[in-house]
Amino acid sequence: MALSPAEMDRVIDEHFGYEASDDVDGVMASLAPDAEHEVVPSPVGALRDPARIRAYYQRLFGAVKGESVTSIRRLYGDDFMVDETLWHGRIEDGSIFLCDGRSGPVSFRLLHVFEFAEGKIAREAAWCDLAAIQRQLGASSER
Repeated sequence: MALSPAEMDRVIDEHFGYEASDDVDGVMASLAPDAEHEVVPSPVGALRDPARIRAYYQRLFGAVKGESVTSIRRLYGDDFMVDETLWHGRIEDGSIFLCDGRSGPVSFRLLHVFEFAEGKIAREAAWCDLAAIQRQLGASSER
């Protein structure tokens, strides 16, 4: 049975709350056991193994420190949600965003596509505005 928009909001808001508090166990509990996780432009690609997803979040939480998230819009389907936000915080280790050796405050748009199964997140795909991050960290986008 498909989740209602309010139920999707609850699942995602809990998930984002775990992310905001660097709670890896909480994040993992919000995901289905066979969840897929992908962040673009991460060079590791789509992850389907819970141990690798956990390791990604552990690295992420050491590299970024969120301060606030401003919701722009959410769009809902039968078993999915598209979430657009403006993320504000500090990058401590820019290599996670292809900005080796860079750190500093940033704000960037973040787009998530979530798919749900049995009340959990079955797929999380996120796209970051890499050009905005690199511009704010003073990094070249050329590789």
